[in-house]
Amino acid sequence: MKRRLSGHRGFTILEMMMAMGIFVIICAAMFELLNLSQKKFSSETQLTAAYQDARLAMDQIVRDVDVAGYPSTDMFSPPPTSYPSNYAIGPVAWSPNYPGPPYCLIGTAGGGTCATPGDYDLIVETRLGTDTNVSWIWYHLDQPTSILYRAVVPKATTGDPLSTVHSSGEMVAFLANVMNDAPSAQLAQVTATYPSMFPGGQPQPIFQYTCDTPTGAVPCPLAGKYNSPKNVRDVDITLIVKTPQRDIQTQSIKLVELNGRGHRVNPVN
Repeated sequence: MKRRLSGHRGFTILEMMMAMGIFVIICAAMFELLNLSQKKFSSETQLTAAYQDARLAMDQIVRDVDVAGYPSTDMFSPPPTSYPSNYAIGPVAWSPNYPGPPYCLIGTAGGGTCATPGDYDLIVETRLGTDTNVSWIWYHLDQPTSILYRAVVPKATTGDPLSTVHSSGEMVAFLANVMNDAPSAQLAQVTATYPSMFPGGQPQPIFQYTCDTPTGAVPCPLAGKYNSPKNVRDVDITLIVKTPQRDIQTQSIKLVELNGRGHRVNPVN
């Protein structure tokens, strides 16, 4: 006679299906969390990279401004009477009528008469490293590419500095995705997301200038007759840079902003 086993039975099909359903739901939730984590990591990595690129660019610009105007005429005995290429006439070169007067006026948002120094252009005049001659270092924001270019050109004893550096062919891409003067379509987008970076919804200067006056340094547009590239003491720098790709989750443009100041150490020119 066969004995019947009691207390032992398998899973029913319904129970197995319910277990598999729960397992699938848990796996789906885990994969979604993993996907979100990967997107967040990618977004933060891009933001960090944009910040690092902007920081390196800022450091270089500040260094160039710090040594602007070196060596000046008071370092020579007797002082030179012409404009050779082995000394700096001033901290920054400009156009037109370089090297002097009448000098152009420095403004913001296109309010001056200088082509450079300007909101998005700057030509630093200084001697680099062990060079025997002075160089012109040109920073120029190109639109619509949003690339900040840098060129280093030997100083010419004649001619217009801006024309000289522009025709030199020495420009190299220095910093990409610079949004200070973004195309109008992009400016509207970034202003909506980052209103504090673009007060009034307006483009923001990369370079702003402080000039020496007998009563101290003041913003160049307020310096009266001392509003001249020759009197530039400080250059305030603002870099607004976007990540190469939009935010993966929100598809919005992501920006970082860095601020710095270059201070001309050389006391006179």
